[in-house]
Order: sequence, then C-alpha cells, then structure tokens
Amino acid sequence: MRSMLAATLMFAAAAGANAQMATPQIPGAKPKTVQAVPVRPALQTPSETADAMAQAERLSLQSDLAWIGQYNGAITGDVSERMVNAIKEYQKAKGGKPTGTLNPQERAALAETARRKQESVGWKIVMEPTSGARLGIPGKLVPQQVTDASGSKWTSPSGTVQVQLSRRKEASPSTAKLAEVEKKGPAGRRVDYTVVKPDFFVLSGLQGLNKFYVRGTFKGDEVRIMTILYDQAMENAVEPVVIAMSSAFNAFPSGPLAGPPPRKTVEYGTGIVVSDDGAIVTDRLVTDSCLAITIGGYGSADLIADDEEHDLALLHIYGARGLKPLNLAGAAAKTNVDIIGIADPQNQGGAAGVSSLKAALAPVTVSEFALSPPPAIGFSGSPAIGGDGKFVGIALLKPAMVAGPATSVPASQAVMVSADAVRDFLKANDVTANGTSMDAKAAVVRVICVRK
Repeated sequence: MRSMLAATLMFAAAAGANAQMATPQIPGAKPKTVQAVPVRPALQTPSETADAMAQAERLSLQSDLAWIGQYNGAITGDVSERMVNAIKEYQKAKGGKPTGTLNPQERAALAETARRKQESVGWKIVMEPTSGARLGIPGKLVPQQVTDASGSKWTSPSGTVQVQLSRRKEASPSTAKLAEVEKKGPAGRRVDYTVVKPDFFVLSGLQGLNKFYVRGTFKGDEVRIMTILYDQAMENAVEPVVIAMSSAFNAFPSGPLAGPPPRKTVEYGTGIVVSDDGAIVTDRLVTDSCLAITIGGYGSADLIADDEEHDLALLHIYGARGLKPLNLAGAAAKTNVDIIGIADPQNQGGAAGVSSLKAALAPVTVSEFALSPPPAIGFSGSPAIGGDGKFVGIALLKPAMVAGPATSVPASQAVMVSADAVRDFLKANDVTANGTSMDAKAAVVRVICVRK
C-alpha cells in the first residue's frame, strides 16, 4: 500500500509539472508552446562551503593559511569571516578571482607552499622534557636548547629568537591573575594585545626592541607559560610561526607524553656518609639543578658526579670532623628492609631527627627493587638495611607521573638501588668507601637543595 501511494504521488507530481509546461489543445486552434525555464540552484556562500568541510580539513586549511602569512587568527577549525577573507587575499596574491572558495588546484598549491615554509624553519612537535607539555618548535630558527627544573628554553645562535616554556607552582592561580603578573613582566615590556579566557590567556606587544608573545594556562596549582621573543626585523619571517606555535601549544596533554611535577624550590633528602674525608652518596634527583647544596650541620657541599642510569649522586664536604661513614660491605637484598633517613622538616615540626621505616622489596631489575610502601618525603637517598643489620642498598623516591600509558604492572613510586650498584658508582669515581660503622643512624645527613 505504501509503495503504491508513493508511486501515485510521484505520478501526480510529474503530471502537474507537465501541465505547467503545455496548455491543452483546442480543436481548430494552433498549438501554443510554452518554453520551460530551468530553476537554478542557489549558490553556496564561501562560509557555507567551508562549513560543509570536515573539521580536520578546516584545521588544515587555517594552518596552511597561517603559515603563508594570510591568516592571523586562532587555528580552531571554526568558520569565520577572517578565514574567508584570508582565502580571498591568497587568491588575489596568486592572480586569481577572490571567490573565498579554493578550487582543488588552488588548495594543492596552498598546501605545498605551507609545507615548504614549515620545512624551511625545521617545524616539529616536541615534548618539553620536564613537564610533558607539547610545543611546535622551529628547530632551524632555535637550534639551541637548555633545560632545567623550571622548564626549557630554545634560542637562535645570535639570540634574536627565543622560545621558553616555564613552569611553577602557585596557590589558587587564575588566568586573570597570571595575565596581570605577566603584564608587569621584564622591564620595558609594553602590552598591545590581551585576551583572557577562563582556561588560558594571551599577551603580545613590545619588550624593549623585541616583539613578544605569551600564552599561559594552569591546572591545579601548576602554571605553564610559553613565551616567544624575537627581533622586530624578523617579524615577517617569525609571525606565521608564532601563530602556528600558539595553536600547537598543549600545556597539559593527556596520555603517555605527560611528565612529572616540577622540582621544589627548596628540597630535602637524605645522604649517606661513605668516607671519613667527606664523600656522601645520595639521590641524583634531589640534587638536580641546585644553585646550592647544603649538608645539615656541616655547610656547603660540592656535586662531584652523578649516575643517570641508577639516579645516584656523589657529594663532598670539606674540613668536616667526626664523620662516621657507613660500612657498605653488605649482602644481597632479600624481602624486607629498614629505611633509615631524615624526614622533610615540615613532617617533624622543623626538626632534623633520624627515623626508621619498614618496607617490602619486589625485584624490578637486577640492580633495582620496588619499595612498598614508599618512604616519606625527605627519605630519598636513605640507606636500606637488611635483617642482619647490613647495608643492602639506597632508597630513592620517584616523582609521580601526571599521566602515563596503561601497563599491566603499576610504576613504582619508590625503588631501592642495590648495594652493588652503589659500590660500583663509588669505585668508578675513585672513592674509597672506608666506613666501618654499622650504625646507619649515625651515618646519615640531611641534604638541602636550593633552586632558583
């Protein structure tokens, strides 16, 4: 029944259409022909054409327009008058008709031009090593990279172009407050453009004789800010790159590229005195990027060497008397240990008392064991003592990852590096571990790192 009804309606529609094209013939009269006029479909506007594209295609189009210097808006994939005007300007620059809609040949030419621009500056997406933030970096413009606990900086050989990703902890941040702080930034900074949204802010203007661009955001109490500084004479070359960098900046990516939290300005750990002339072994991460290292009760210490594979650091204090180095001639680790260390002063009312914690061991590698439960803050670098009272390794706290790939075995928050690895590290650095004391509490010291 339904198919018959549809057929009837189609037939009626066709008959009605034929009736409009010709009038009935009257006997004896000349037939009158009526010419049918085709109805032209309404033309799509450039915005409607762009709207019909897939989101990924619009993002690619905006990015390519930005790379050739025609589009200077946010690369969001949203259709806008600015994007349509950029297309028209590109068409005019190429000697074509500014329709606002690219034909296949124009689109292919645009993509190729943008690709060559990216290649010329060495464009690549990188992960900032201390935070896991993702940035687009023009590697040929800024080939030099320096990284410390507060972030990374990329610079050109002459310093005319600089890119910096900085990170810090801040209580109750907001984009409005962060923007105000950045406005007052380095001396001579003059802000010409400001955008403040709930989840990010952007500033740009002049800083002395250079142009600057700042984009920042936060998550929880961690602030991450990207700053681009470049000579005004390089504006035409750098401006499209700045737009692309702003679009590519992902301060808090999810997944395995996210990194550990930033190191503290003042960090406390535990060290083990291993020789009577002042050699101390501790956690490399506690001493990372320190402006000054102090040993509680003894004064300044020098960083002599470190071992990135096992995260060990060798310190030295000079002129100290009465040291009681620990006897490191221990046995292999078994199942349970006592961790002897000095907790963070906040956890013991500002005091520096030595305490003991128990932990279970689980093998991870030949020289590394997971510790459960993890020792308290301040215990990183502490000696692990076996049931027979002998040294079996050194406890290290690992910074917690913001996010990471799913694994069948959860990552350990703390590990113990074996006594053999510690002895090999000292031997490689010509340190004679001549301790005879079995009293671990007398051999530990507080290590204090001060960062900028």
